[in-house]
Amino acid sequence: MTAPLLRLGDEIDDYCPRCKLLLNHAIASMVEGKVVKVVCQTCHSEHPYKNATVPPKKRSGPKAALLDQVLAKVAPAAPDSALVEEHSEPEEAAEPRKKKRAVAPARYISRHATRPPRGRL
Repeated sequence: MTAPLLRLGDEIDDYCPRCKLLLNHAIASMVEGKVVKVVCQTCHSEHPYKNATVPPKKRSGPKAALLDQVLAKVAPAAPDSALVEEHSEPEEAAEPRKKKRAVAPARYISRHATRPPRGRL
């Protein structure tokens, strides 16, 4: 069986990068019988046709490993041992860090019955 003949304005399914979903799209432009651009019927954004393929989800690495990579680039590789001994404090003397205090609760504005404005004389 042959593939269906597509024309401008026909609806096809495609992945919308703005909505991040597989949704109905209208064909906006074609080149040599192939769909090039589509318009999302939900958010009305125009984007290149993605052949209805959903991109793979990005996996983020562990934050601790990323922090170590950044610190390795910023901090010197081998600090002088003499400097470390002079500036280091005993572990017992160091106080534990205090947790930051939560922001004060929101204050709500309430409307009270007001007196009518005083008339000018």
